[in-house]
Amino acid sequence: MVQKIRYGLVLLLLISSSSIFAEKALDKFSALENAGLLMVDKSGQAVLSDHANTAFIPASTTKLVTAWLALKHWGEDYHFTTRFYLDNTTHTLWIKGSGDPFLISEELLLIAINLKKQGIKQINAIGLDNSLFQANVLLPGTGKSNNPYDAVPSTLAANFNTINLKKIKGKVVSAESQTPLTDYAKSFSTQLKGRSLRVNTGRDAANAEKNFAQLLAAFLRKQGVKVKTEIVRGKVDKQPLFYTHTNSKPLAEMIRAMMKYSTNFLANQLVLVLSAEAYHRPANAHDVQRYIEQTLIKNFHWKNFIIKDGAGLSRENRLSPKQLVDVLEAFKPWKHLLPEIEPSIYAKSGTMNGISTLAGYIVDTNNWQPFALMMNQAVPYKFRNRIAIELVKKKTM
Repeated sequence: MVQKIRYGLVLLLLISSSSIFAEKALDKFSALENAGLLMVDKSGQAVLSDHANTAFIPASTTKLVTAWLALKHWGEDYHFTTRFYLDNTTHTLWIKGSGDPFLISEELLLIAINLKKQGIKQINAIGLDNSLFQANVLLPGTGKSNNPYDAVPSTLAANFNTINLKKIKGKVVSAESQTPLTDYAKSFSTQLKGRSLRVNTGRDAANAEKNFAQLLAAFLRKQGVKVKTEIVRGKVDKQPLFYTHTNSKPLAEMIRAMMKYSTNFLANQLVLVLSAEAYHRPANAHDVQRYIEQTLIKNFHWKNFIIKDGAGLSRENRLSPKQLVDVLEAFKPWKHLLPEIEPSIYAKSGTMNGISTLAGYIVDTNNWQPFALMMNQAVPYKFRNRIAIELVKKKTM
């Protein structure tokens, strides 16, 4: 009996201490030196405000801006298209890169099936037109590691410009059953020290495009099309349009994936394509910043902000909690695309060394209250989530 009482007391103490610890999250936040917070009610009035107009490094909450730009411009039902041209003289299949960020293996299989249906039987070379982007364009903040989150952009990209390998009984194979092993992917086998390896395709966009061409060739061969290994580059000139592929995923589903997995590659592809469409010239880092900032100034009349990339990788980016809340107010038609990170909290997080941010909505029935939390200093793991949970409690009080 005594043992049960002791156990109950210990449990009560644990529950009490954890509750006290959780309740102190906002108090701890108020003591931070480099942080800001804003939560507004349904009429847009501030419920909580702390350094709401101070600009901070937003990290991946920048993707909220990118998502809004893309959805506002194209609409959630938009589908990327990729055009194929056939030179009947040389039997070269030309592909004009459109920057489609979601040409995964399943899409390449559909392309191969449809090309075969169009009557194609033999290809002597695959031609790549990558003129939509400036050669080897890199956006600020892109790292030099081989991690998938540092994948470089390219006009033609397969599987987010990543390679996934594994070793079975000493043999290197594709780690994805739906993805053939290309010669370019095989070249990474020397990096495979353990049982598996997932890396980006490297710093040179030309290699990413080579991997794309080799993957498409593999899918075409599976359909019975004879494909030689030559890859050529240039601009589609007078070749007749042979086939237009429409991606099966609408933009909304791409944005949902970007928000859930925080895919840097996807975000940067979107802003590159947006800028190329806006200025009718190959996308480049300068045009990306210009497009983003001018569009935001036009729509929100902001001052004192910087956005240099679509993913939020640049440490030079600056946004305030108020500016993020402005975006969230405009983003409400697409609020359902954000992940639920805690009960009643739909938000996008951002994490960098010494940076922790969170922006989204506190939800009560049909009332979605925007909030933005930005901490530009080291804080405990998931501290931002504890603060957001307290915001839910404050909202319901």
